[in-house]
Amino acid sequence: MLDNHQKNIATFIHLSTFSRFVIPFGNFIGPLVLWIINKDKSEFIDKHGKQALNFQISILLYAIILGTLTIPFFIFKIFSGMDFIDFHGFHDFHISLGKPSPLLYIGGGLGIIAVLAFIVELALIVIASLKARDGELYKYPFTINFLK
Repeated sequence: MLDNHQKNIATFIHLSTFSRFVIPFGNFIGPLVLWIINKDKSEFIDKHGKQALNFQISILLYAIILGTLTIPFFIFKIFSGMDFIDFHGFHDFHISLGKPSPLLYIGGGLGIIAVLAFIVELALIVIASLKARDGELYKYPFTINFLK
């Protein structure tokens, strides 16, 4: 039977991912420390800790992939009018806002996807925290199970 202490620890494991807004890599450090200290005390805590860490690692991987796809579109747009062979400084450098290129639309679309994914991530963390508080197991969607 689950007691309130186990539920609270599992809830704080999920909520500790918000520490990234204060501490660099806090979304990994917070859950990892809480999980390592408490994983042997309860299978419930162990499962929630693994889920939280797997989700954060998956989100990092997805962000790297999305960033890798997005950045070249903006770079190609900015440097599309420059002549790299006959470069005489920045007097010929200009950014035209009159006619956006399709590359900018694609890059902007990927940026919008990143913002929406961030909002969904925050909502999923809150949902997982509420499920842990209620004593239920929660499995994040789109999570790669690195820790089993």
